[in-house]
Amino acid sequence: MSETTLQEFVERKDYSRIHSSIEIPDLIEIQKRSYEEFLQREVEPERRKDHGLQAALASVFPIPDYNNTAVLEFTSYTLGTPKYDERECLEQGMTHAVPLKLRVRLVVFDKEDKGSKKKVLDVREQEVYVGELPLMTERGTFIVNGTERVVVSQLHRSPGASFTHDKGRTHSSGKVLYSARIIPYRGSWLDFEFDARDILYVRIDRRRKMPTTILLKAFGFSSDDLLKMYYPVEEIRVVKGKMLRKLDPEIHQGLRCSAEVLEKGGKEPLVREGAKLTKGLIAKLKAAGVKEIPLAPSELVGRAVLTELVDSKKNKIAERNQRLTAEIIEVLLDSDVEEFKAIYFDTVTSTPVILDTLEMDKTTSKEEAMVEIYRRLRPGETPSVDTARALFDNLFLNSKRYDLSPVGRLKLNKKLGLDLPLEQRTLTAEDMVEVIRYLVNLKLGKGEIDDIDHLGNRRVRSVGELLENQFRLGLVRMERSIKERMNLLDMETVLPHDLINAKPVVAAVKEFFSSSQLSQFMDQTNPLAEITHKRRLSALGPGGLTRERAGFEVRDVHPSHYSRICPIETPEGPNIGLITSLATYARINKFGFIEAPYRKVVKGRVTDEIEFLSAIEGDKYIIAQANSQVDGSGRLMSETISARAAGDFVTATSDKIEYMDVSPKQVVSVATALVPFLE
Repeated sequence: MSETTLQEFVERKDYSRIHSSIEIPDLIEIQKRSYEEFLQREVEPERRKDHGLQAALASVFPIPDYNNTAVLEFTSYTLGTPKYDERECLEQGMTHAVPLKLRVRLVVFDKEDKGSKKKVLDVREQEVYVGELPLMTERGTFIVNGTERVVVSQLHRSPGASFTHDKGRTHSSGKVLYSARIIPYRGSWLDFEFDARDILYVRIDRRRKMPTTILLKAFGFSSDDLLKMYYPVEEIRVVKGKMLRKLDPEIHQGLRCSAEVLEKGGKEPLVREGAKLTKGLIAKLKAAGVKEIPLAPSELVGRAVLTELVDSKKNKIAERNQRLTAEIIEVLLDSDVEEFKAIYFDTVTSTPVILDTLEMDKTTSKEEAMVEIYRRLRPGETPSVDTARALFDNLFLNSKRYDLSPVGRLKLNKKLGLDLPLEQRTLTAEDMVEVIRYLVNLKLGKGEIDDIDHLGNRRVRSVGELLENQFRLGLVRMERSIKERMNLLDMETVLPHDLINAKPVVAAVKEFFSSSQLSQFMDQTNPLAEITHKRRLSALGPGGLTRERAGFEVRDVHPSHYSRICPIETPEGPNIGLITSLATYARINKFGFIEAPYRKVVKGRVTDEIEFLSAIEGDKYIIAQANSQVDGSGRLMSETISARAAGDFVTATSDKIEYMDVSPKQVVSVATALVPFLE
């Protein structure tokens, strides 16, 4: 006999004036999908993706011993069947859980073999019982010690780079100081900031600041590299005590000519003194065969030369990368130096920030830069180059210690216009160069600062991800005990289960479900209270905000919340705005960003095609309200329509509309949508 669904014999009446164009989705899908992706219970071991439990285990294993004579490798995990069913667990105060077993392999190498590729003496494989993992019920809850619990999703700051300024509050002069911050998913924070004298500093984990060029040198750049990367290079010739610069349209457009330029062999000036070099004038000069234009000595003051300046008698006029003064230029004009290269900057299209910062930086090599970073982070210790290199590599280049996560890499790529693969989860030299370039450009008025309360910069960590982080903590503790046992026991006779002590992992999981701020006793007042609890978002919890520290801006309703987070449902009191609820039709994408559904509009006609847009994507389009009037064929009836564009309410003509809301209910949460006449 086929099962009869509730909808078949209950007629649902809808009294709303505007009908929804899509069905209300599975309201607890956010919980169930997240935990399924964490466990990958129905997926064969060799086909499991690298996230959830699989990613946590793969990030800790393989575990070598201290002498590299043996290594413990992880091959796969299996999840058994629960010992008790849900009803028994509720009645007898048990936990509804499945046993977790790891298949591990111990590889023992020949101690005598000193080669790079060691000879394998023995391989022992075994299945080891680790502990029990609570299983989610069909209702999206966990039964722990006989009580139903819900893990609330956490809304936290997305990893990536963010740029901001102090609004002129830091310095007494009211000067606006720009800053940037690179936040990884796991690892050290990097803060870049200008001081009042326009020197660019960096802080690692909010410790003592140092010139940013030290960090760039530690990534392998020399002073020459930095000057060439951030400034255009000009080729200059000295002829009979006068200077000529090679004509370069990219650099010289918009400049004023320091002396008149005559046409070849003629007396007629092509360009008069003080004339602005426009695109047309430069084309005219090129057509006339002019390759060089005059350069006034005063224009060179303050700029750096890229090569050492030495005359024919080996007299040194200027060091490499030295700034030119009026005195040096005078000596240069009197000397027999014929040509040299200098960096170019003006205060409109470029700024001497990098040059000024290099002057503050006393390091000359990659090794010196690493030692200087070590000294700033651990004052009082005198490091060797190897110790400093190991610390630096662990800070940014070791994937076990530093992880941007695919989300962080995606955000960095989008912000800085990079094209690095999402698998590149540590910082690269290119990231550093582009973050500093963006920050320097902000100072020149190019680019935009970030709004940290925008939902494009905040993401949701659901139950699977929260448990994965907790599980990894337990595994890291277990790794330490495994290494110690490997050191003590005889590796020639030992079996994998003798090495593995799973207590730290079991304790971490137990601690998460019983005492974490986000694991809560389920609100069972009525079915609505249950659903609301499972769709709740909290900004509190580990790695999130605290009630005392959270300001007014974080708690406030933001334009990007429209259709994603309910503006009404939030508790009164100290948690206001920190605990919110997901909007009725909202869903969470694979990167953790909240998406809302919209109907696609093509040339003023509303189609039945539904697209889900995240807050960043939604800001690119003009979106009509759900109550916009539509005729029988789906055409928008009004000429001007109330719509939203980048968080502002605007009126637009029907041909400009690109999307339309699917329902008036989509703005609010499930509980708020039940309020009569809210439309």
